[in-house]
Amino acid sequence: MLALRPKYYFVWTLADAINNAAGFGFNGYNKDGSPRWDLVSNLRILDIEFATSFKMFLDNWNIQTALWLKRVCYERCPFNPMAATFLLSAMWHGYYPGYYLTFLTGIAMTMAARAVRHNIRPHFMVSDSYKRIYDVITWAWTQVAISYTVAPFVLLAVGRSLKFYRSWYYCLHILCLLVVLALPVRSRRRQDAQQDGLQDSQIDHNSTDNNCNQKEKAT
Repeated sequence: MLALRPKYYFVWTLADAINNAAGFGFNGYNKDGSPRWDLVSNLRILDIEFATSFKMFLDNWNIQTALWLKRVCYERCPFNPMAATFLLSAMWHGYYPGYYLTFLTGIAMTMAARAVRHNIRPHFMVSDSYKRIYDVITWAWTQVAISYTVAPFVLLAVGRSLKFYRSWYYCLHILCLLVVLALPVRSRRRQDAQQDGLQDSQIDHNSTDNNCNQKEKAT
């Protein structure tokens, strides 16, 4: 599957060049005064090739479409926004069954990657050498996982896609299921809600203290 990426790299880089030539890509200046031309860029090749997580790969692939999906679906969907976003992306790509198999597998891969990142990664952040080991392992895993996931996207048909997965004994599907069951992760929205609640309680506590101080000064 690695051999299929260059055609996308070529087309999107050419599109970026056309947009920048028209001035659409100008995005201000860097700290050193050099201009930035990444406002409408659609990919970051090095970040894709050296991605150490499924999310990092997706964040740097087809960037503008990903931003559109985030705004119209992920940030608005009240229930399971990740699954809804993957489903919408499959519908946006077309009607071939392979697209839907790819994005359904992508849901499992993303959930497993989140679980590993939240539960395993902190143990490798104790030193630079441990972090490098973690990065190498997760980079290799990401490359295998991406190739495994997008195979139906290329094969298109259900029969050929399932034949490919059977040749792998559905091993990554099973592994993702085991990881998600063994390493549960709370949803980001729930964490954000808890953080917002904590901030609100701190604000209320501070306002109460200020009112008490004002009353003491008045007396």
